[in-house]
Amino acid sequence: MRTHLERAAVAATLFAAVAMSVAMAPAIALAQTDAPLRRTVPVRRDPVATALPSWSEQIRIREGWLEKRHQMLLGMMRRHDVQMWIVANEEFHDDPLAEFIAPPRPYTGNRDFFIFVDTGGPQLKKVAVTGYSEDNLKRFFESPDEPKPINVVLPELFARFQPQHVALGIGGKRGVTRSLTHDTYVELYNLLGPVGQPRITSAADLIEEYLDTRIPEEMPYYTRAVQLTESLARRALSNEVIVPGTTTVGDVRNWLYDAMWAAGVRTWFQPDLRVQRRGMSRASSRGFLAVAPESTVIRRGDVVHLDFGISVMGFDTDWQKMAYVLKPGERDVPAGLKAAMTNSHTLQDALMKTWSRPGALVSDVYDSTMADMQRRGINAMIYSHPIGNQGHGLGAAIDFRSAQRPELGATGKRLRRGSYISIELNTRTPVPEWDGQDVFVMFEDDAHLTDAGWEFFRPRQEAWYVIR
Repeated sequence: MRTHLERAAVAATLFAAVAMSVAMAPAIALAQTDAPLRRTVPVRRDPVATALPSWSEQIRIREGWLEKRHQMLLGMMRRHDVQMWIVANEEFHDDPLAEFIAPPRPYTGNRDFFIFVDTGGPQLKKVAVTGYSEDNLKRFFESPDEPKPINVVLPELFARFQPQHVALGIGGKRGVTRSLTHDTYVELYNLLGPVGQPRITSAADLIEEYLDTRIPEEMPYYTRAVQLTESLARRALSNEVIVPGTTTVGDVRNWLYDAMWAAGVRTWFQPDLRVQRRGMSRASSRGFLAVAPESTVIRRGDVVHLDFGISVMGFDTDWQKMAYVLKPGERDVPAGLKAAMTNSHTLQDALMKTWSRPGALVSDVYDSTMADMQRRGINAMIYSHPIGNQGHGLGAAIDFRSAQRPELGATGKRLRRGSYISIELNTRTPVPEWDGQDVFVMFEDDAHLTDAGWEFFRPRQEAWYVIR
């Protein structure tokens, strides 16, 4: 098992070696490649990134959160009638839960198991079955210096405590709730034997409550993550990166990759840009405005949309913002585009303040908001989703797809106080300056739920970002 710092040192050594080999390669080698040369924009470390803790400090902070999460887990298990919960982590196939139920460090055993048992008393029994033990693991789990294998530990625990329900990562509708591999399931099934096999159940509802429950100590660090996301997005949609008539969509995307590298964070999805232009046909994908090809050159008069998020400290963010490229002679954004943005603000306000309260049914929030937009004559779409430990997190989604597909089970879900969400939506407005052509204004802002409704982590975009 390697620490994050050891892995970082190895990665840095490899990166330096690759960089040196590229620098020493003959120029003719580059000329012979088929890959197009991209425009390189210098990247400086974002000043907001300096507020992030070092890697070792991040681990220490997250382990403090884990102590509090483990204290809540027994109550959650009892609410979901689970007496034993097993999370299995595979080498080269990490379970997405592992870093949130165990110390957030690499686990490289062939198969590592984390077992939680309700013994009927006030304390939760926690057992780790790993390749070897170490200090950080012992802080949270029973983990002997000479670990017993799972084929000894699990039958002993089952025989001693006789759990009525053994919850596994199977049967859920989302990846993190159905992450158990087939071979590991077969192994656990056989070890539980004829008595335990009928007691196997899905851990999906328990996992959802666990991952959708935020603790107060997390909020300042999530706020920093959102602030860094905002700063990088604003820089990407500015003249620091974009030279009208020269810069391509691919250039902006690559700048964002390099900016994240400089900031010491990563991403959970590929940054995407969409370009709208007067007289340009509208390409669509699955009902949404399609992502622009990387070769698209950003021109004067374009509307540019960015969809971007980062991953840091076990959190994901999600962010969408809008920019306008001034045409020659223009000093401001056209009035029609400003009106289009106002429509999206109206949609945000209705969704976040008018209808959303802790305990509200998400189907009611969606239906009421859309009815309000229809009365106002605003063409709207809502596809907001929980966020936090995963970008597309677990919890109550306010989303047209779940509202229209009851089999997803989301329409009966209620908003949970303190939950994090990405308020993701758009409006489509005809713009007079574009001869009545529709323009999509797409926003996505991370927020948390209070008694008064959703509150943004950072102030929303009130005006178009302007590229000169």
